[in-house]
Amino acid sequence: MNGQPDRPDIESDEENIDAEQEAAETPVDAEAIAEAETTPTLESLQAKADENWDRYLRAMAEADNIRKRATRDIEHAHKFALENFSKDLLAAKDSLEMGLAAADTADAESLLAGSEATLKLLAGSLERFGISEIDPEGEPFDPERHEAMTMQPSAEVEPGSVLTVIQKGYVLNGRLLRPARVIVASEPADG
Repeated sequence: MNGQPDRPDIESDEENIDAEQEAAETPVDAEAIAEAETTPTLESLQAKADENWDRYLRAMAEADNIRKRATRDIEHAHKFALENFSKDLLAAKDSLEMGLAAADTADAESLLAGSEATLKLLAGSLERFGISEIDPEGEPFDPERHEAMTMQPSAEVEPGSVLTVIQKGYVLNGRLLRPARVIVASEPADG
């Protein structure tokens, strides 16, 4: 050879030094390093998925329990909604039974007084539970609250007004239970 030892490793050392200098001159991406350190592992992702699945199952069970409880509450409300109203009606029934039992020995005045007391007791019960009567005599006819049985000519009231109430109507908390049955006034006949 030419007297100099052949040194191929000198060139590779120079390449390594150049690469190190280039890496030193390149700015370090701190975000990339932090992201690499905080990148979730498969185990941590599986644990998070298991935790979320458990939460989902618990939420579904709670929703099912709420639905069942609401259904049970509605059933009880329907079943026992009339309990207090029924207790009030029993008082009116008892009063009527006492009046009938006393009918053999009582005079007409005391029977009338007993019937009036029973009616007052019943009216009080209805009122406590939001049931009010419709007695529209003399008022304008309202087809949504009144049922016209017939029309009758009258000079006493304005045409289209209720002349006579045949059967009172009732409203439950503003909702019509039964319309009042009425005779409506019409124009008086000329003659």
